[in-house]
Amino acid sequence: MVEEIRRIIGNLPSYGYRRVWGMLREERQAIGLQVFNAKRIYRVMSTHGLLMERRPAPPRPQRRHDGKVAVARSNQRWCSDGFQFRCDNGEPLRVTFALDCCDREAMSWAATTAGHSGDIVRDVMLAAVENRFGAALHTPSEIEWLSDNGSGYTADETRRFAVDIGLKPLTTPVRSPQSNGMAESFVKTMKRDYVAFMPKPDAATAARNLVIVFEHYNEKHPHSALKYRSPRAFRRAMDSATLV
Repeated sequence: MVEEIRRIIGNLPSYGYRRVWGMLREERQAIGLQVFNAKRIYRVMSTHGLLMERRPAPPRPQRRHDGKVAVARSNQRWCSDGFQFRCDNGEPLRVTFALDCCDREAMSWAATTAGHSGDIVRDVMLAAVENRFGAALHTPSEIEWLSDNGSGYTADETRRFAVDIGLKPLTTPVRSPQSNGMAESFVKTMKRDYVAFMPKPDAATAARNLVIVFEHYNEKHPHSALKYRSPRAFRRAMDSATLV
C-alpha cells in the first residue's frame, strides 16, 4: 500500500490523504482488489511521514453567502470562467473553461496567449454542448450558463449565441451571494494541483500538457462534493443508478 501511495503523491504532491484514498479506491475497484478505508490510508501516511504539512488558513472575510451554485442534476447549470499563468520563458497562457455545476466535469476549454475574448467564450460554449450532446447544435432543454461580467461573456454576440444553442446566460457580480464560487474553486484546484507542477517551458508545451491535465482532472481527480469520486466516475455511478 505504501508504494501505491508514494506513486500517487509523487505525481500529485498537493494531494492530502482523502484524495489519495479516492484515487486508490477507484484504481483498486477497477481491477477487483480490496478497497482500503480512508482512516487506514491516513494511518499509513502518518506512520511513513507522507501527510501534507498544512499552512494555517487565513481568516475568511465576514460576509454572508446565501447563494448556491451546485445543482442536483447534470446538464442543469454550467459555469464558466478563466485563469492564466506564466510559462518559464515569460509567455502568458490564458485558459477559458466550462464546468458542469453538478458533476464538476470540465466539459470544454481553450488556451491562448491572447485574452478571454468573445470568440473564445463562444468556442468553449459550443464545445461543451458537443461534449454532452454529440453533434447536436442545441441542448435538449435549456441549461443555465453562469459566468462573471467579463466582456467576453457579456458581449451581445455571445449572449445571442448562447440562446441560439440552448443556453441561458446568467452573470453575477463579484462577491455577491450568487457569485461563481464553483468556477473559482476549480481555478484553485488547477493551479494548486496541476499548473504548479506540470512542465511549462513555453506556451506551446504548456498547452499540450494542459490536455493531459484536464483529462486527469476529469477522469481521476477525487472531489469532496462527489464523495471523493472523479467527475466522470461520479457521472458513471449516476448513470448506473438511473438504469437500475
